[in-house]
Parts: sequence; C-alpha cells; structure tokens
Amino acid sequence: MLKTELCLLHPGKRKKQHKWFVFVSRIYINNPMQKLRMEALQRKSLHEIKQTEKIPVVAVLENIRSAYNVGSLFRTSDAFLLQSIYLTGYTAIPPHKEIKKTALGAEESVEWHYFTNAIEAVLHLKESGFTVYAVEQVDNSILLNKMNFDPHDKIAVVFGNEISGIENETLLHCDGCIEIPQFGIKHSLNVASAAAVVLWEIVRTRLNKI
Repeated sequence: MLKTELCLLHPGKRKKQHKWFVFVSRIYINNPMQKLRMEALQRKSLHEIKQTEKIPVVAVLENIRSAYNVGSLFRTSDAFLLQSIYLTGYTAIPPHKEIKKTALGAEESVEWHYFTNAIEAVLHLKESGFTVYAVEQVDNSILLNKMNFDPHDKIAVVFGNEISGIENETLLHCDGCIEIPQFGIKHSLNVASAAAVVLWEIVRTRLNKI
C-alpha cells in the first residue's frame, strides 16, 4: 500500500545563495522488509548476557598484531555467544582503545583470558576437554565444508598472525587443521573475516540448543 502525505515546512534560507526553498511532499511505503528498531532486537543487558549460558566454543588468538582485528573478534564472539576468547603472545588485551573501537563494548560482554603463548592455551583447553583445531593451510588440512562438528563437543579454534599464520610448534599440539575453501588468486582472508566464517560454521550446528 502506498501512502502520500503533504508536509509544509516553514521556508528555510540558505546562507550563501539567499534562495528560498520548501519541502512539499513525503512518500511512505509499508515495506515488509522494514529494518527493525533497536528495541525490537531484544538485546540483553550486560548483566543478563553474563548470566546467560554460553556455547562451549573458544577462540584462541595467537600473536595477532592488529588490535582492530582483536576487537572485531570480540564482537563476533559476542554475536555467537562464545564461551570465551584466549589471547596469547603479543596479542593486544583490553583495555585498549583500538580494541574498544571495533568491539563496540563486546570486550566487556565476552570473557577473556591471557596466556604467554598459544601452546600453553592449547594444553589448558585440552585438559579441560576441548578438541582444538587450527585454522591454517597445511598438508592434510580438512576443508571447512567437509567438517562434521558434533553439536555436543567442546571446540576451540586457533587463529594465527596476519602475516605468518600459526606457529609450527602450536600446530603440532592441535587435534587437526581446518582450511577455508577459496577460489580467487589470493587464497588469503583477513583473520577477523576468517574467524567469523569458521565460528559461524561451528555455531550454526548448535542453534537448536540456544
């Protein structure tokens, strides 16, 4: 249904040209794809989200050089209700202005822990019953679309440095390697983009449990 409205506003004066102008009409369309207002999203408060049961998935960040990427991963982890983020090596940790800029407050809603190196984090996760995967292009890596994630498993995923990737020693301690299929000339994704792709693929198998 189309609805029109005549809207007369008081004349306005442009400062430089000194010309008069007036807006005379507006058109509204009842759109079934109307964007939701913020209140319709039913967002939880910080207190509520901290009390909410999380999905047993952990993102491990090894030597991420860009704090902006770290902030983006906090935001993704908040969106997918991840259990926590493990920050390792020289990866920036909150509070940090660049993390804050891209996390948009998610650094407060997502639990995080710091480890001096990724191996220490991986061993801790394994002792806690997690299966640990690295996201890396290696011999015998498994394509993401070929992975069969058990929705009941506790899963941790390691993401490496933007240039050098995951350290070889860290790879040796992981239970397997996941590779994202790519078809262009670069065969490379920004770490925050790669993390969003992989984490969603894991989380979507658990949607009926959320």
